[in-house]
Amino acid sequence: MPILCGIDEAGRGCLAGDLVIAGVILKTPIDGLMDSKKISEKNREILYNQIIKNSKYHIVSFSPQDIDRDGLSLCLAKGLESIQDNLEADIYLFDGNQTFGVLGINTMIKADTKVPEVSASSILAKVTHDRAIKKASILYPQYGFDKHKGYGTKAHIEAIREFGYSEFHRKSFKIKI
Repeated sequence: MPILCGIDEAGRGCLAGDLVIAGVILKTPIDGLMDSKKISEKNREILYNQIIKNSKYHIVSFSPQDIDRDGLSLCLAKGLESIQDNLEADIYLFDGNQTFGVLGINTMIKADTKVPEVSASSILAKVTHDRAIKKASILYPQYGFDKHKGYGTKAHIEAIREFGYSEFHRKSFKIKI
């Protein structure tokens, strides 16, 4: 049976916080896996620990400064290559429809809802992203990172308008303020 490495990311569309890409090869099946956005935060944390114990995995994070310097596409490509370099598999399946020029990557739209390994990678990426953004929320409570997780909500854009950018913001992302 071919070894499948599921890959997904979290934080691609955020205005703040890290871009996190995770790859997962499950050693044993895990009940309850699905797209991380469809699972409560509490259950994501429980599943995160189960995935860590029952898989080979690799998590790559890119800071806002990395994204501003290299661009989102190059960071995604570097993350995919890092997963290939650190996890040996027969098939690498990335959620979505782009390989960002990386050879040997297969894609599938909504793979995070259909393939357990991709669901698991979605959970690792989201929990890692959200834990980091919670730390940023403690340092910069005025932005409400704990509520919007770095995404461009109306409240977040209003906070940027009032307080300017923090070190956790992606300054290369153009927003209308």
